[in-house]
Amino acid sequence: MLACLDLEGVLLPEIWVKFAEKTGIEELKLTTRDIPDYDELMQARLKILADHNLKIHDIQKVIATLSPLEGAVDFLQWLKSEFQVIILSDTYYEFIGPLMKQLDYPTVFCHSLVIDENGIIADYKLRQTDQKTKAVKALQSLNFQVISAGDSYNDTGMLQQADGGILFCPPENVIKDFPQFPVAKNYAEFKSLLISTKEKILNR
Repeated sequence: MLACLDLEGVLLPEIWVKFAEKTGIEELKLTTRDIPDYDELMQARLKILADHNLKIHDIQKVIATLSPLEGAVDFLQWLKSEFQVIILSDTYYEFIGPLMKQLDYPTVFCHSLVIDENGIIADYKLRQTDQKTKAVKALQSLNFQVISAGDSYNDTGMLQQADGGILFCPPENVIKDFPQFPVAKNYAEFKSLLISTKEKILNR
């Protein structure tokens, strides 16, 4: 059985939110917790970066100061003792590199940025659209059973596709829109839900 987790908001702080706090640009605090349409969100972010002449190194300097969420490292170590683990994220390899060492280099499927010779983020390149849901479906086609967990609108597809889905510390709007998923508000509750969900799947 596999556990497929979102990254930001589950194991890491939201990178765009931290960058917004550093720059004082409030609009950059919007995430997939607020805007379900990922392309709409990213196009707005790219326009803000261009308008303020912010480049990849500006974001990476902030990322270099970040650490995993409190308790995330121990939680991930526990999780790997109970499941095979794959991180499915809509972040970018150019962002998360420095943070992967702190998480002991988990397997991560995410996207890439298009960066020009001047360090300007010109565009983004998806691995594929709705990659989280499609990854879970592909793993199921290999006869894996999958539990998925995340906190945002862009996670709900993989939660619905999975054999079991869990929301971890989601905002109230996501809870309201997807009441079918159990909610964990901390890592202790998360562990309990993962184990109980695993048992339900195995007993079907």
